[in-house]
Amino acid sequence: MYYYPDVMVSCDERDKAFKSFKKYPCLIIEVLSDGTEGFDRGDKFADYQELETLQEYVLISQKRQRVECFRRNAEGLWVLHSYTQGSEIHLASVDFRTSMDAIYEDVIFTNESHSAVETATTQTKSAQRETEE
Repeated sequence: MYYYPDVMVSCDERDKAFKSFKKYPCLIIEVLSDGTEGFDRGDKFADYQELETLQEYVLISQKRQRVECFRRNAEGLWVLHSYTQGSEIHLASVDFRTSMDAIYEDVIFTNESHSAVETATTQTKSAQRETEE
C-alpha cells in the first residue's frame, strides 16, 4: 500500500535509502475535503495503522477550525485528541506545538459551498494580482 499524504514526516534512518517514497513515517497529516474525507477516516486510516512506526495521524478540517490527532498510546491503541478554535496543538511525534490560529491564519470561512482552502487560494491569487499591478 502506498498513498500520497498531504504531509509525511519520517525520523527513521532507514528512509534515507529511499529517494521517491518513505516507508517509516512517524507523522502523517491529511487536509480533509468533501471528496476524500470518508476514505481518509476509513480505509486509508486502517491501512496507516499497520505502519509500526506511525505515531500520529492528523486530520485538518477545511470547513471549520478543527484538527483531530489520532495518537498511538503505549498499548498500541489509537487515542483521539481533538482541537478547536483557541486550542494549542501538540504533535508529540515531532515535539511540535502551535496554535489553531496559526494553522488557520488567513483562512476565512464562508458558506459551505466554498471550502476554506478555496477561499484562501482565491485571496492569495487576488493579492498576487494586486502586487503585479
